[in-house]
Amino acid sequence: PYNAKIVSRISRGAAGKGNLTDPVQRQGKDKDSNEAELIERAKLGDAQAFQALYDKHKRRVYSLCLRMTANTAEAEDLTQEAFLQLYRKIGTFRGESAFSTWLHRLSVNVVLMQLRKKSLPVVSLEETTQGGDDDTPKKDFGAEDLALAGSLDRLQLQKAVDDLPPGYRTIFVLHDVEGYEHNEIATIVGCSIGNSKSQLHKARMKLRNVLRLNRAEKADKS
Repeated sequence: PYNAKIVSRISRGAAGKGNLTDPVQRQGKDKDSNEAELIERAKLGDAQAFQALYDKHKRRVYSLCLRMTANTAEAEDLTQEAFLQLYRKIGTFRGESAFSTWLHRLSVNVVLMQLRKKSLPVVSLEETTQGGDDDTPKKDFGAEDLALAGSLDRLQLQKAVDDLPPGYRTIFVLHDVEGYEHNEIATIVGCSIGNSKSQLHKARMKLRNVLRLNRAEKADKS
């Protein structure tokens, strides 16, 4: 019954801005303790409770959508779609995980469904970790990349990640930004753990190449 009102509010507020390097916003204990009550009220159709949940989580959902799509208009549309899905599915939330985690996974699935509809390859299931297109020594693909960490400033990193192919960008964002493990990514995306590690490795290689080019350009100008 309150669907039209929710759609209108979500449409107006979907663009709560965020970017790749935004820190996760911390909520006060009073808000956290109140969230369970808001969820139960929203399940019963309380529009104000749903609005409160939307206001609390919209920035992080938008930021996630923007990271995965690198397109502000798409991120706004997908944020709206994520909360419409939440409206439809909140009754299935059983509290087996944190609500923010549950909503996060719902939002990831919304983005991945959109990528598939656009026929953008999220991962290539034929691709293996034995690819020979990189001329650098092989390494543990799942290890922390200390050579890349801290090398790019915020704007350079945002631009470099935006320019990654969709499949690489998806895995990089899920692992290095959102903190998912490779076994979780494999389940979410629908690929093997080896493919997830391979895509992450190649995404990092592309980012390092951007870093080298940026350094070379700065050296030429100096």
